This record gives sequence, structure tokens and C-alpha cells, in this order.
Amino acid sequence: MTQSDFDADVAIIGYGPTGVSAANFLGSQGLKVVAFERDKDIYQRARAVTVNDWTLRCFQSVGLDQTLLKDMDPHTSYRWKTYTGKVLRTVKVEPSTMGQPPAMAIYQPVMEQTLRDGAARFADQVEVRFGQTVSAVDQDGAGATVATADGQKVRVRYVLACDGGSSATREHLGISLLGDTIETRWVVIDARVKRWWPERHILTFWSDAKRPVVDIALGLGNHRWEFPLGPDESESDFATKEQLWTLLGSMGVTPEDVEIHQHAFYKHHVRKAERWRDGRVFLLGDAAHLMPPWAGQGMQSGIRDAFNLSWKIALVIKGTVVGAEAQRLLDSYQAERAPDVAFMTAVTEQLGRIIKMQMTAKEKALAGASALLARIGIPIPTLPVALPPALVAGWMTGKRSKQAALGKMPPQPMMSTATGKYGRMDDLIGPGFVLLGDNCDPADLLSAEQRAAWDRLGARYVPVRAANQGSETQSDLIDLYGTLISWMRAHRTKAIALRPDRFVAADQPTGLASPCDPNS
Repeated sequence: MTQSDFDADVAIIGYGPTGVSAANFLGSQGLKVVAFERDKDIYQRARAVTVNDWTLRCFQSVGLDQTLLKDMDPHTSYRWKTYTGKVLRTVKVEPSTMGQPPAMAIYQPVMEQTLRDGAARFADQVEVRFGQTVSAVDQDGAGATVATADGQKVRVRYVLACDGGSSATREHLGISLLGDTIETRWVVIDARVKRWWPERHILTFWSDAKRPVVDIALGLGNHRWEFPLGPDESESDFATKEQLWTLLGSMGVTPEDVEIHQHAFYKHHVRKAERWRDGRVFLLGDAAHLMPPWAGQGMQSGIRDAFNLSWKIALVIKGTVVGAEAQRLLDSYQAERAPDVAFMTAVTEQLGRIIKMQMTAKEKALAGASALLARIGIPIPTLPVALPPALVAGWMTGKRSKQAALGKMPPQPMMSTATGKYGRMDDLIGPGFVLLGDNCDPADLLSAEQRAAWDRLGARYVPVRAANQGSETQSDLIDLYGTLISWMRAHRTKAIALRPDRFVAADQPTGLASPCDPNS
């Protein structure tokens, strides 16, 4: 089929954080996108609370990170504390090596507006149809047809279902949602700060078996508390602001401190779709997986889904990757994202047990050791969610190991071009595939067949020199502080091949063949 047989390359169903992120990522690739969103306005309740360096590095790829950061505030530390004042665990937020702040407090409606404004930069590629409810998605071997409730039909090559935990698209496809919903109902209270109170900026989990509470500063002078309802309590007990003040008052918060803005009730879910791809339709974000909020990874996981899938779809639609390899590339979406989501969910559940005082013996020992280290001034080990991301399987060449760089995401240091232009690594190397060599031209390490395979992907070849060396070519980058060179040497590799999402697709010890190379 020709391009004229399609109304767009990709349809996005749902224009929340995952959908609008996908629109930015696909629009930046030059693909034609049509998005359907049943609501005309942004949902004004702030659900997500934080983003970290990995997520911001995704948005950096489309030039939105600095704009987003203007409306965010840094998290400095996390603590788990009882009502008696006993600190169970404290974790200080450490600086990141990824070229982005490690943890930032957000106000979700404002963040979503920034993302919508970002997608509007690609007006020639991205069309958004607000007030449109998708009623059916039908597909065949060549494409998919998206139908709306008012009779419109759009023909596309692929469909991204970003329509949330109650995804009608998932239901239409007959994909089961596996897992559980925790029956405890929580009330979320959002407030605007009127005056500062002691240690407001520390994200605090008030740990208690009966009434654990999440106490968190949001961006732009907002604050949130999350309270579980007891077995003898219902939503009607906290329907008014006067009733909500009984909860905030128990925390020592008064009308002089905050103004209640809004509140809502919800339950926690630990669920996942049995499969995330059905032919030409992909499930992303909450449509594919749901997790409790304790680690702040729900919205971010959806954004990472969108980033992972967008560049892969672009390679296939543009004909860069074809045939069986194209299907393998698209299938790698779930293979790569599902293990990360499972890991984040497990961490989230562990943190939830601490706040609910339902810890296992091992978790109690960890909490006790953490509290002791904090008291005597020894740095606390970072939370697992702050560790650099890595792939355990997927679209890469070679065999992963603890020592190898393969599947890992390298740091993003400040660098300089050969002509003295400073910048972060991702900005200087540009989008797409890039091979980086430690004081060498990585192209010199490739066979003719390997070079041809990387060339088909549009790869660039960049020597990386130390600051005490001179540049040798105009394509050289100078590692000003030796950060990347040290990382590569620690992983015993002379060269790495970066994918568009900055994961290492191949490294020199395990073979620098492209994942597209049939001989790899």
C-alpha cells in the first residue's frame, strides 16, 4: 500500500501523559499522527507527583526538558517516619550522572499543558481531535482502521492505545488484565501552600498500621496528603472540606498553612495486560500495566513506554528496518519494557509494606540499618528506582553481563565539540544511532559488513577524547571530566553503539554488529 492509502502513520487513543508524550516523540520523528481524546480539557486533578532523570532525559530528546523543569521543584530526601517521631528510613536524593536532576516534584496539569504545547510544535505532523471517543479498532495485514462514536474513520499503519487503566481498546481486543485491586480506598487531598512549615520539603511517608499517610510537596506551591479510609469509613465521611480538615488536623496542618484545592478517592492496583501488542495495536501506560503510587513510577513508566516504542515504529514506517527484523524490533517493546515495569512494581510494593508497617523480617532489618546509618551520619544506599536503567532483554547484539556495557544506559556528561562548543552529550551527539569510541574512531573497529549495517540505520561515528588530548577530526567530542571514558573503561569496552533511547545496543567486547545485521 502507498502512503496515500493512509490518513496518518499512527493513531493515538488517549491524550493523557502517555499519549501526549508519544505525540511528541513521534512528531519529532516526522511521522504523521492523529490523536483522539474524549475530554476537551486537561484533567485538573494532579495524580502523578514526580519525575526523575531518566524521564527527563527522554524529554530532552525532543527539546522539552528545560521548559518542563521551570515548573518543577527538586526533591531532597525521602523518609519513613512513625507518628511517635521514630524515623524508620531516610534516603537522601543524590546527584545524577545522567545530565538531569535526579528527582523533581511536579504539578501534573501544568506538566501536561507543557507537553501539549510541545506537541503543537509539530502541527504539520500531529493532529489532535478532542471530544472524540473511539468506538472500534479493526486491523488487517496492511493497517488499522480507528472508528469514532460519531462515525468518523481513520486509516493508519499502527495504533497506540494510551486510554488508561479502563482501556476500551484493550477490552475491544479481548486482552485480559491480570492481577489484583487492593480494596482499601484512599482519599487524596491537594492543597495550595499559604505558609511554610518545618521540613515541608521532605517527602514523608508516615508509617502506621492503621493510618499510614503520604505527605508530599508538589510543584508550584502545591502540597498533597493521601489517607487510607478505615473499614468503618466511607467516601461520605470525607465529602466536604470541613470533614477533610479532620484528617489534615490530625497531621497538625491548619487553614493557616494551606488552602484545600480538591480531593478524590481511589484504590491501588497491581495489574498488567497479558500482552501489550495485538498485531498493529500496542498498549501503553496504564492500559498495559497498573502499580501503586509509592515509588512515583506509574506515569513515568507510561512515558518510557512511549519513548521506547516511538523510535522503533519510526524505523519500521520509514522502511529502515523491514521484514522479519521489523517484527522482531516491534516485539522488543514488551520484551524490554515489561521487566522494568515488573521491577518498579516490586519496589513499589516493598515501599508500601514499609509505610503500612507490614514489613517482612528482611525489610525490618533494612529499615533498622538505614535508620542507624542516618543517625551516625553514614550515607544511605540509594533507592532501587534511582539506579541507572538497564535492559535485561531486547533489541541488542551480544550477551549481557554485569561487566558488559551492553543493555545499560551510560552517563550523560558535559562535553565539548572539537571547535569548543560545550553541551550535554545527548545534545551534541544528536538523535538516532551513534557509535562512540574511546580515543578512537569506532568505525575503524567494524568490518565492512558491520559498517554497512550501521550505515543503513543512519548511524554516526564519534571519537571521544580526553580533555588533556587534542582533537583529531571535526567529529571528535571532548569528555571534559572523563566521565564517559571512565564508564567505558570500567565496562572494559573500546566502543559502544547507542540506540536512539541511549541504551547500548552493542559494545566492542561482545561484538559491534548491528542488531539488524543477519550475521550478528
